[in-house]
Amino acid sequence: MSAYIFRRLLLMIPTLFGIMAINFAIVQAAPGGPVERLIARMQGHDVAATARIAGDDALGGDEATWSESATQSRYRGSRGVDPQLLAELEQLYGFDQPAHVRFLKMVGSYLTFDFGDSFYRDRSVIDLILDKIPVSLSLGLWTTLLIYGISIPLGVAKAVRQGSRFDAWTSAAVVIGSAIPGFLFAIVLIVLFAGGEYVQWFPLRGLTSADWLELSTVGKLLDYLWHLCLPILSLVIGGFAGLTLLTRNSFLEEIGKQYVVTARAKGVTERRVLYGHVFRNGMLIVIAGFPAAFVGILFTGALLTEIIFSLDGLGLLGYESAVERDYPVVFATVYLFTLLGLVVHLIGDLTYMIVDRRIDFEHREV
Repeated sequence: MSAYIFRRLLLMIPTLFGIMAINFAIVQAAPGGPVERLIARMQGHDVAATARIAGDDALGGDEATWSESATQSRYRGSRGVDPQLLAELEQLYGFDQPAHVRFLKMVGSYLTFDFGDSFYRDRSVIDLILDKIPVSLSLGLWTTLLIYGISIPLGVAKAVRQGSRFDAWTSAAVVIGSAIPGFLFAIVLIVLFAGGEYVQWFPLRGLTSADWLELSTVGKLLDYLWHLCLPILSLVIGGFAGLTLLTRNSFLEEIGKQYVVTARAKGVTERRVLYGHVFRNGMLIVIAGFPAAFVGILFTGALLTEIIFSLDGLGLLGYESAVERDYPVVFATVYLFTLLGLVVHLIGDLTYMIVDRRIDFEHREV
């Protein structure tokens, strides 16, 4: 197993490098970079209207005028701006160096987890990420635990009672859950229970109340859970359907195998057959997918939920940074998400090997 882990760790290096290179190239081509945004703010224009020059029409003049302006500056909206000031802005944001030099310097710093400072928040990127982690962890951990706690028993019950009235009614709930996105459930919950149109039983925004520090330990816990109710409920409703179907189908496949028929023929009780034989094999794919499911909920599934409920987590941070062209935060989040995703995939493979000793990735034929 150690040799397999070592090979996978080595493979992460070129994979991570390639993903970062692709994202870096895409970001360089995106219009409206930090320099353009700062120029627009200095001139009192709408920041969203700025963009990097794309052709002759960008300057609204003939070829000679465009050439002269392009020589003076590469940025739209910079006419009349002192070239010395533009040079200082480029140096401030690190754009005075070629793209490949900036990329290599960035990768070298990221190897030591030095992500630099945010362009607009006047804080280090690592401090920003550490501040947002508690919110995202709260959403991701509780949602994953609840989804697994609901989906596994429900999927097992549906497999055991296949074709029954219970299977039919729960299938309708699963279809609704899989058809409607979680963020739509979030909006419905706000309208119903957060003062939208009916009652206001739950808070609309934030993870804690304004007087949270003044509460007792039990009060802090209850206040924390009170704020999490609607966001987590929206994520659970939108995410339990797929895992329920996966559990059901996995158990149905195992129940129909010969070893189950043999165990029943020997007089083994149904409970013993189900939980002593079928459960371990049927849960292999479900349990092994737990790390990836947690990361998926943590960094992607909760983005719209964080925006709707004004929860300042990693998803919202990454989205706002992309809109604001805060490149250090954007690349840092991409780097960390990618690295964590690669590690989680390795953990998932190792979980397969732990749950079922017959699986051996190290000695399989390539």
